Amino acid sequence: MNFFGFGSGAEIEILLDGADKRKKVEHKISENKSEELSVYYDGETVSGAVSISLKPGGKLEHKGIKIELIGQIEILYDRANQHDFATLTKQLASPGILNQSKVYAFEFPHVEKPYESYFGSNVRLRYSLKVTVGRRLTDLNKELEFVVHTLSTYPDTNTSIKMEVGIEDCLHIEFEYNKQKYHLKDAIIGKIYFLLVRVKIKHMEMHVIKRETTGTGPSVYHDDDTVAKFEIMDGAPVKGESIPIRLFLGGYNLTPSMRDINRKFSVKYFLNLVLIDEEDRRYFKQQEIILWRKGDVPRRQINSAIEESTQRFGA
Repeated sequence: MNFFGFGSGAEIEILLDGADKRKKVEHKISENKSEELSVYYDGETVSGAVSISLKPGGKLEHKGIKIELIGQIEILYDRANQHDFATLTKQLASPGILNQSKVYAFEFPHVEKPYESYFGSNVRLRYSLKVTVGRRLTDLNKELEFVVHTLSTYPDTNTSIKMEVGIEDCLHIEFEYNKQKYHLKDAIIGKIYFLLVRVKIKHMEMHVIKRETTGTGPSVYHDDDTVAKFEIMDGAPVKGESIPIRLFLGGYNLTPSMRDINRKFSVKYFLNLVLIDEEDRRYFKQQEIILWRKGDVPRRQINSAIEESTQRFGA
């Protein structure tokens, strides 16, 4: 029986134009769940249709139907701290009564999407389409999340990293990486030189560390996550020895580096060189690197770039 004139209910579905041909990626949407979502880029039009299906003989009295495109930053340890940095609205229908199922087309042309989608330890940046069917008591809502990838151009200047570190009269090493800026499918290639070894080193490895920073001033919070580990050496090096490094980034779940996103958070990456001696003392040296995303290119071009770096560093 229909007490409020709302009918027997409705199902809402959001359909994206060209969804079957659009690139999709596995993206984390909650702590324990990932979904395959469509990928969009900055300036790209977001369009599709909203389908509202009624049961046979049903009707839906509403106060208007709208769809919103929302870009939102949420600090996960403070659910009240949500910020919408983008909100676009399209009115699909004026107040009235639906007596049968209906499909509404929508389009958000050339939408500015300034930031990359991100789900971190303490912060989430997400884009979604939200349909709202206004009703007298409780609105009907349907949401569809999509992913935004931010592409960068290849850096004009990308010098190698060369540093000397050590402990006076005990250990002196020099390490060199082929560059400081890497795209997400790149390879880190380099060498480590042992100039002085008076410490009994038994193990050496390299970590890729993601540092997520949220908040500002006294409330700033850093969260470090080791996203990759790479064993460089197992055994004692000798003076004059050279150890090659080659670490392929494509096998790890990485995002581009992010700087002060909407004054809410940053994401930085570091290469952390770790040496462990026979007494289990650990020696560290950390160097920031820049990660960036580029468009898909033929694999032969990637292999050519890796071979060029390999020839230069002899890795």
